[in-house]
Amino acid sequence: MTSRTIRVLLAEDQSMVREALAALLGLEDDIEVVAQVARGDEVLAAAHAHDVDVALLDIEMPGATGIEAAARLHKELPALKLVVLTTFGRPGYLRSAMEAGADAFLVKDAPAAQLAEAVRKVLAGERVIDPTLAAAALAEGANPLTDREREVLRAAEDGSTNAELATALHLSQGTVRNYLSTAIQKLAVRNRAEAVRIAREKGWL
Repeated sequence: MTSRTIRVLLAEDQSMVREALAALLGLEDDIEVVAQVARGDEVLAAAHAHDVDVALLDIEMPGATGIEAAARLHKELPALKLVVLTTFGRPGYLRSAMEAGADAFLVKDAPAAQLAEAVRKVLAGERVIDPTLAAAALAEGANPLTDREREVLRAAEDGSTNAELATALHLSQGTVRNYLSTAIQKLAVRNRAEAVRIAREKGWL
């Protein structure tokens, strides 16, 4: 589908998985993994430094998530094609990835040939989405949480008190309580711990 080698950046924090993906993609005649990083906050610099065509981004990485990295790449290098990979088939991740500018969204246990074909397709201007995840995302609907509610829930994951959350987020304790209460109501759960768990499972955080 292309007359030249496709230059790929691979971002994955688990070294064994990263090396396996790089080795499998390296078997393709028209694909070369020219850069590998283990942190989300190293993605942008690597993309600039290595003149890549496609970035493969794992979601769960230290420094920044693959979705956050995708948003930065999409803003600074709009011609770069973005493929987001996930271990967890969470519908909310798919929606977030698409909003961040991803061209493809696949689960990591997909066959290597499917991943290679996705790289070629996105470079040709196509969008590639795992059909099972697409169906689940449609069934799940949109994320009901606002950006602020997500921010407070993420901060509450470590069990911080309302006072600690207020200090960390530069909000009043009353405002923190209101955000948590609204999130709990929207998710139809009993407490903040359940709200965090449900939102995380659905890929909404």
